[in-house]
Amino acid sequence: MDSLDSIKNSLIDNILATNNEELLNVIFSIFKVAKTEGKISLTKEQSEMLILGEKDIEYGNLVSTEELDKLDKEWLY
Repeated sequence: MDSLDSIKNSLIDNILATNNEELLNVIFSIFKVAKTEGKISLTKEQSEMLILGEKDIEYGNLVSTEELDKLDKEWLY
């Protein structure tokens, strides 16, 4: 048995053996946070902007970094 399985089994054993409700709630909260970690919620507008950006890439509507820097300088000064 590898160490990951060993850790999982040890956690399961300890969870089943405890009657400490507060401890179990904390463990549950940790798993809940870990499950949602990395997920990002986007607004409707943000999703639409990403779709438009993907379409720009698909149709070749791109601007190089150099061109963008030049446009920024013109706009700022």
